[in-house]
Amino acid sequence: VQLVESGGGLVQPGGSLRLSCAASGFSFSHSAMSCARQAPGKRLQWVCGTYSDGRTSCAQSTKGRFTISRDNAKNMVYLQMNSLKPEDTAVYRCAIDQDNLLGGEYDVLGQGTQVTVSS
Repeated sequence: VQLVESGGGLVQPGGSLRLSCAASGFSFSHSAMSCARQAPGKRLQWVCGTYSDGRTSCAQSTKGRFTISRDNAKNMVYLQMNSLKPEDTAVYRCAIDQDNLLGGEYDVLGQGTQVTVSS
């Protein structure tokens, strides 16, 4: 099982980034997938998730700014982040949701990609 994130970087407040997660080694099209983030000194926080059928959900702190999507043909997950704030700074990690439940425990987490929002 492998989850490889990309697309992070430094962006100014109000800017946008699109993160990608390439998945392999498991039944991607049948798995719920999420993006979680961890800021320095803080716990891992669920950001957004998508069920196998494409339904999505996001945490209240990111709702309206972040959008998650998936391409089951390509085994890819995408997180579009708009109107970024300094408090969005964190390592963003792709995850396989345990028992296909968004926002709970994770079976596997990727290594992550750093997102820094700063002027």
